[in-house]
Amino acid sequence: MKPGFLRTAALLLSFIVGALIPQAHVLAWLIRWLIMGMLFLVFLQTRLSREAINRSHGWLLVANLAMGFVAWGVGWVVGGRDVALAAFFCGITPTATAAPVIVSFLRGRVDYVVAGFLVTNVVIAALLPVLLPLVLGHAAPTVFADVTGSVGLVVFGPLVAAWLVRLVYARAAAWPKRLSNVSFGAWVVTLFLITARVSEFLRTHTELPHSLLVKIAVVSLTVCLANFVLGRFIGGRNFPREASQTLGQKNTTFTIYLALTYANPLVAFGPTCYVLWHNLWNSWQLHLQARADAAGTAPSP
Repeated sequence: MKPGFLRTAALLLSFIVGALIPQAHVLAWLIRWLIMGMLFLVFLQTRLSREAINRSHGWLLVANLAMGFVAWGVGWVVGGRDVALAAFFCGITPTATAAPVIVSFLRGRVDYVVAGFLVTNVVIAALLPVLLPLVLGHAAPTVFADVTGSVGLVVFGPLVAAWLVRLVYARAAAWPKRLSNVSFGAWVVTLFLITARVSEFLRTHTELPHSLLVKIAVVSLTVCLANFVLGRFIGGRNFPREASQTLGQKNTTFTIYLALTYANPLVAFGPTCYVLWHNLWNSWQLHLQARADAAGTAPSP
């Protein structure tokens, strides 16, 4: 059986099993550590430099901020305040910690995505304490500390660890290639746990209005598609896949927390849906990459 088929089957199975076993959400705390492990392997072979910073990173940041408020406005038109807030949290979310991992699987420029991740997370973290009260109508003073703590542990922990290991043992830079299957397996487990958490959320909050749930799901899908397409456009000829991933793959874990803390479960359903949409797209991209690897060709960027 071809490796590409096995990887695709594993991705699909992670979604199906996660949906059928919502009880696995109690292990969701593992997601952070799985991502940290994958990032550690990514950073072992990634060296950040000035060349990694591109003018398009500035446009990605502007697009990230603009998407939050454009989505908020569309949400108001579609379904009122709760839909607007759900759309805002989908659009304003910075780049996901796992985005560099996915780009490494896609044979893209990891350093570009890491730079984009740092730019969007740091700037948006600094602006959220100002932006959230504008859309929520009340202050959210702990947002900056929450974002800083999350980014500090999940990203800079593996980054520093990888730098130290590479400094002590230079041959460690070859580990990611040898452990590619382990890293992919960790991603499959992560998808399983994410899907289980989404499934548990839906089963627990059965009181949420079905009509509004549909509107939020559609709006979040629209925002997701717009992010990936706009990112590809911003990346141009040089970084279409990397920029698309930087803008499209979101740190939804954090915004789900923000929505639950400062709004309500209905609003949190927006970034919860986004989890499904961007991971479905990631799975399709990984499927195409696996097919290309098996055929010995490169997929279109």
